[in-house]
Amino acid sequence: MTTIRDVELHGELPTLDKPTLVVMLQGWIDAAGAANEAMSAIESQIEPLPIATFDPDVFIDFRARRPTMEIRDGRNSNIEWPSIDLYAGRDKSGHDVLILKGSEPDSAWHRFAAAVREISVRLDVSMMIGLGAYPFPTPHTRPSNLSCTTPSAELLHRHEFVRTSVDVPAGMTAVLEQVLHDAGIPAISIWAQVPQYIPAMTYPAAAVSLLDGLRTTAGLVFDRGPLQHEAVIQTERLDRLVAKNPEHLAMVTKLEQAYDSIAQPTLPLEPTPIRESDIPTPEELVAELEAFLRDGDADGR
Repeated sequence: MTTIRDVELHGELPTLDKPTLVVMLQGWIDAAGAANEAMSAIESQIEPLPIATFDPDVFIDFRARRPTMEIRDGRNSNIEWPSIDLYAGRDKSGHDVLILKGSEPDSAWHRFAAAVREISVRLDVSMMIGLGAYPFPTPHTRPSNLSCTTPSAELLHRHEFVRTSVDVPAGMTAVLEQVLHDAGIPAISIWAQVPQYIPAMTYPAAAVSLLDGLRTTAGLVFDRGPLQHEAVIQTERLDRLVAKNPEHLAMVTKLEQAYDSIAQPTLPLEPTPIRESDIPTPEELVAELEAFLRDGDADGR
């Protein structure tokens, strides 16, 4: 059997037709859990076949990511360990897909990246796509914009994602971008923008945008219907909540103007400047949202 350092293979590596590797490792920036929600939707649709597990004793600090003890009527019935796993499957169009999911490594990043590179080369991976989400001054009334990071000038030229110039701490996905790019495998990460006034709740609209981004970038097709349905319901609730507060309504209007001026730069629209003080904190909005959901609204919903 083929062996790879720090990796437990679940049988021989399968024969795949130039699979796309989709990466979402928990522990770095993922506003509203949108990237994790998108990955969960993918996993539920590909009939995942376990390919490999990365040695948790090498890559995971169990004091930082403690295992979960399942207690049933006082009995310690099970210990659930955090892990990093690779699965194979197919999208709705029959394209081979690999998903790398689990906890972001706490240590030995170079060894982890080397192991992912070796598996990717052996499986003839055609492209790597990372998933992420970050808070941004954007309105919930518009689709979530996507930005990207990639070492490839060709990929950057091909896709019209939002671009920026900034120095920020890197996550493992960024490291994999560089390592796989250097190995001749195109690599890009797509990031959904999540309204920064959204409190600690899921934001399915951003997960929908990430699934759309996978289709645009690599032609991968996944069912987005359930997430889109959740996004519509959430948008309606947020609309009713915002309408009850003139200050919040003015904030959303300003964000819409800024969003539209970027989406349609030829419009003779001068967006009203928005200040950080115009945006309610997540703590302020979550209190209002909890009261709104508890008390209902005029429509009784």
